[in-house]
Amino acid sequence: MNSDMSIVHLVLGASPVVQGVMVILVFASVLSWALILGKSRQLRRARREAEDFEQDFWGSSDISGTYSKLTMRRGTLDGLERIFEAGFSEFGRLRRKTSNDEIIMDGSGRAMRIALSREADVMEHHLPFLATVGSISPYVGLFGTVWGIMNSFTALGNVQQATLAMVAPGIAEALIATAIGLFAAIPAVVFYNRFATDVDRLLNRYENFAEEFSTVLQRQAIRRVGTDTELA
Repeated sequence: MNSDMSIVHLVLGASPVVQGVMVILVFASVLSWALILGKSRQLRRARREAEDFEQDFWGSSDISGTYSKLTMRRGTLDGLERIFEAGFSEFGRLRRKTSNDEIIMDGSGRAMRIALSREADVMEHHLPFLATVGSISPYVGLFGTVWGIMNSFTALGNVQQATLAMVAPGIAEALIATAIGLFAAIPAVVFYNRFATDVDRLLNRYENFAEEFSTVLQRQAIRRVGTDTELA
């Protein structure tokens, strides 16, 4: 390929509109990859922390001790730690105020659902951007291609004899916009689907833990009622 048909020369020789489309798509691609790398680290850390916490929690019989350890670093809690802390904190607070088990369990369950909702917001953050890039980038690139081809054929009206060599550079530079659009869209779609699946799995794991932990708290409430009855 000669220098006149090199990709750099074609990009620099493109019309301002096509160049603008290319800049937008390249910026979207760079930002998408930054989000992809960040989200990959976030979800990998969340899975590891969930596994570690569940192993420690179910391997220990001292729930109060686990809660005391977490309260020492309350501002840095994530995932299951935050859900557990919210549920057990509300459970203890209500148990000091009332002896109604239904109120206690409803309150602790509500606290865990709120914590779960907040965790879902954190994990799903930026995913809509990847979906947007994946869905509209091909169309933005196609717009640049159509504009470039339209300019190439419009220029043919000013010459008496048209040749392929005259329109080839214009068509080639226009097709680059479509290629960049696909380059931006394909990774965004692939990783959006992957992240959406990973987030769903994590949220299901969090929901299952919240249900299991509610059962544990209910046993504690029943045990307390039995103790109070024996004392009476």
